[in-house]
Amino acid sequence: MINLSRLRKTFGAIVAVDELTLEIHRGEVFGLLGPNGAGKTTTVNMAVGLLKPDSGIVEVDGLGSPENAAVRRSIGVAPQEMAIYDEMSGQENVSFFGRLQGLAGRKLAERVAWSLEFVGLADRRRDRARTYSGGMRRRLNLAIALVHDPAVLLLDEPTVGVDPQSRNAIFEKITSLQERGRTIVYTTHYMEEAQRLCDRVCIIDHGRILALDTVEALIARHGGKSVVRAQTAKGETRIETDDPVTELKRLQETGGLEHFSVDRPDLEQVFLNLTGRRLRD
Repeated sequence: MINLSRLRKTFGAIVAVDELTLEIHRGEVFGLLGPNGAGKTTTVNMAVGLLKPDSGIVEVDGLGSPENAAVRRSIGVAPQEMAIYDEMSGQENVSFFGRLQGLAGRKLAERVAWSLEFVGLADRRRDRARTYSGGMRRRLNLAIALVHDPAVLLLDEPTVGVDPQSRNAIFEKITSLQERGRTIVYTTHYMEEAQRLCDRVCIIDHGRILALDTVEALIARHGGKSVVRAQTAKGETRIETDDPVTELKRLQETGGLEHFSVDRPDLEQVFLNLTGRRLRD
């Protein structure tokens, strides 16, 4: 659905993206993770046509480069910094951006109504956006991205500053959009979100791909061993192992296992092992 081939982008002496090649498959939720300054935002901006690469090729849905306005219409973007007009109602916001995408008349009205209903804001559609809660504003941001029915959706930190109930509602909408065949590129600082939602995850740093695979495969390859912490009749013990169940059985048989905990590797550990940094460093 999105093909990036040998992309390179520099800002003066800084190489933000360095010969990056990536394919995002049709219908998948694709996670893009990287520490601050890794080149993630620059990559995304080139993928949606906001930045022109110094070299390399971007192609969307077989239509060509997103530098072409017609190709950009197949992309919906929900930016982290929300593009919402506070003195306009929710309906007016979505309608305005729909017109920017070339919608008009009955088609515009239908898409505005569908988008607001889909994100759960139909009953607040006539209220000014400044009266919305943080979670409602995030959902309005999503409705704006969806109004023109794009095949590709970019969600940049879509749950920042929202309450747990709104976060779960956004998760449900992402799952529903994938079931409808949409391709979703998802950037987040919350590892548990990427682990829960993404079919594949790409970790980049210094403008290059460090790893790309399913979450399960990344954990298996780069997560390291599980850690068993146990209290036995002989005292406390800490064991790194690929098979914690076998180790616990052995401790029970030989040491009188009293209590234990098992820390299994996760995506956070994969990220730390690959980059040497935590996501927010």
